[in-house]
Amino acid sequence: MMGDIISSIFLVLGATLALTTAIGMVRFKDTLSRMHASTKPQTFGLLLMLIGAMIRLGGHVDFGMLVLAGLFALMTAPVIAHRIGRLVYQEQRARDGLLSRDEMENPAQD
Repeated sequence: MMGDIISSIFLVLGATLALTTAIGMVRFKDTLSRMHASTKPQTFGLLLMLIGAMIRLGGHVDFGMLVLAGLFALMTAPVIAHRIGRLVYQEQRARDGLLSRDEMENPAQD
């Protein structure tokens, strides 16, 4: 009984953060602001929902899959956000004439 209440609290909090992500995506105008709104609360909301599901499942065999899903989200979300932010920044500067095409090349390819 108590586990169901705690699980429900985590699920509601996670869903609320997912809702704030959706509101931020609609409300913000530029890509960098939308990226911030979509990565920060979405990842934390997903983790809260996964914790709620883990509490509800207890020692079920799917518990490990939820842990893997959480770890995958924590590893990939920052990398994706960084790549998108870098691309948007470079495209904006190129559009404004502040960068040449040579400066946009990846320096690691030398």
